[in-house]
Amino acid sequence: MEPNLSSRLTKIMIKVEGLSKRYARNVAVDDISFEVNKGQIVGFLGPNGAGKTTTMRILTCFMPPSAGKATVAGFDVMEQPFEVKKRIGYLPEVPPLYPEMEVGEYLHFVGKLKGIPKGDLAKRVKEVSEKVNVAEVSNKLIGKLSKGFRQRVGLAQAIIHNPDVLILDEPTAGLDPKQILETRQLIRSLAGDHTIILSTHILSEVEHSCERVIIISQGKLVAQDSVANLTNRLRGAESVSLEVEAADGRPNPTEVQGRLEQVAGVSRVMMKDSKDGRLTFEVESLQGRHIRAELARSVVNSGWNLSELRAVGLSLEDIFLQLTTAETKEVGGQK
Repeated sequence: MEPNLSSRLTKIMIKVEGLSKRYARNVAVDDISFEVNKGQIVGFLGPNGAGKTTTMRILTCFMPPSAGKATVAGFDVMEQPFEVKKRIGYLPEVPPLYPEMEVGEYLHFVGKLKGIPKGDLAKRVKEVSEKVNVAEVSNKLIGKLSKGFRQRVGLAQAIIHNPDVLILDEPTAGLDPKQILETRQLIRSLAGDHTIILSTHILSEVEHSCERVIIISQGKLVAQDSVANLTNRLRGAESVSLEVEAADGRPNPTEVQGRLEQVAGVSRVMMKDSKDGRLTFEVESLQGRHIRAELARSVVNSGWNLSELRAVGLSLEDIFLQLTTAETKEVGGQK
């Protein structure tokens, strides 16, 4: 075994290799492979019908793959499904709740189903209730709770057996802005203790919560990386936000723009804002050129103050649309 391979393998919590799922003539998942390391939060993205739900159902042992292999915590989803289920907590888009049960009663019931020893059950229900902030409603009927509280109870049932992996399907769907913020914070607090796959249509959710993204389209894997790395890969050029302030008064916008356009490697300069004697520009480089150092030098040598200089990335929405639109066109062209 090569050096450090053993330690690397112990960090891989989910491993998918050549996974496919076919229904008659329809291919829902087409030969996808990816890995998720222990403690990571990974966003799982794709348009409707891309194969996200099918992949999650295979990982949670609700359906078998047609081809390929998937393991969770080292256990094969086909050969050792019971071991996999012990290590997974699943929150579907509609939480599996019983509205006629009280919150505490329901969590005790779920804990028994998931094999928590009787002597540990009350303690575990208390710990989980406090972690997801439902302790105050433990004696209330689930059917009388707000959607935000029902979502929290759903999350409590997913983590009550302290699983290695959490799979969350649209965990903030239908919540108001305050509830969304609270749920985001809760999900981030679970990282490290749990490996989390977050499937959502809300791209800002992934930007705020996830370290990596996996994007599928038409059943195929089209990207897996950090948002920053995907930005660099797709753009292929540098985009910089730059704020300039004159040392002795407001600089002339035309003069500043002209000076920035003369910097080697610059392809475009756009005026974005003018406020309180400060001018903000967005500057794009030519393909493969890095321009930040030269921009800073040009501003300082011109006698202006450089108030801000930072890289500007593509939004996750831009990345998502570029990748999935390109994939759709390619598939359409093949047909």
